[in-house]
Amino acid sequence: MTLTDWLLDGDPAVRWQVERDLLGAPDAVWQATRARVATEGFGAALLAAQDPDGRWAGGAHFPAGFFADGRPAEPGQPWTATSWSLNQLREWGVDAAALGDTAERLDRACRWEYDDMPFWGGEVDVCINAFTLANGAWLGADVSRLVAWFPAHRLDDGGWNCEAEEGDSVRSSFHSTLNALRGMLSCEAFTGDTSLRDARHAGEEYLLRRRLLYRASTGERVGDFVDHFVYPPRHRYSALTALDHFREAALVDGTEPDERIADAVELVRSARQPDGTWLQGAPLEGRTWFDVDAPEGEPSRWLTLIGTRVLAWADDADSAQPTATNDTA
Repeated sequence: MTLTDWLLDGDPAVRWQVERDLLGAPDAVWQATRARVATEGFGAALLAAQDPDGRWAGGAHFPAGFFADGRPAEPGQPWTATSWSLNQLREWGVDAAALGDTAERLDRACRWEYDDMPFWGGEVDVCINAFTLANGAWLGADVSRLVAWFPAHRLDDGGWNCEAEEGDSVRSSFHSTLNALRGMLSCEAFTGDTSLRDARHAGEEYLLRRRLLYRASTGERVGDFVDHFVYPPRHRYSALTALDHFREAALVDGTEPDERIADAVELVRSARQPDGTWLQGAPLEGRTWFDVDAPEGEPSRWLTLIGTRVLAWADDADSAQPTATNDTA
């Protein structure tokens, strides 16, 4: 089996992106595959797990009963509640129509664990608000409060940090900033609203100044997480996830890759195996509905899809640059 055949043999959620992003298939081909995500495989299974009131696992960010006497009742962060489940369905390409009146049901029945706040208004955590902005834009909910929230909560260095809301930090976080950027980009892609573009560009510049990898203060690698490639990445930053965001942003903005991504590109390239695959990293601890990728240490279809399209994007841009010569007039 060739690498392409192996990728195409995956779930429809993987297959349609392989067809579109790696094979350049006609729109009708990949769109037909994408339509199957709601009725087959991962997408159908996750849709079937939805509660009648629109939630998943009876909770907004955590499943019902997760906290006992104010403390977690199990190790790890469960990935089964509503915000995480919506993230997966959206990222897999499920059409919003397949979720029917989910936005309205969540508006009525779902409240955040933090201060019992209304679901579509978000809460105080940057990453949670980023997920909610993207998911609400996808499902047609009113996310106007969140559209205003992100520029108002951007830090002086250009990015965002979940800990800033608790007064614990005045510096931006790689994790929080990337989640904010992805949420704003998704909102623009789903709604056509460009009002967050300036805030997004400022956050992207925060990461680009650090070449997606390094501390501004010392120039050292920001942490081991940058080369921890795992699917699903959930809320975690990695060079691969960051590059995939910048690839998508370049398509939306009509721009070429910034030269400051070069080190991150080479980090991703160095993780590619001789057979063209990327290996699954250690999964983030916590309960899931079901497995959606390979076990740790085995070839990952998701990471291989993402890694291949990131390198193709970066390498195509490099090959398009004019070649310097020593010719003189």
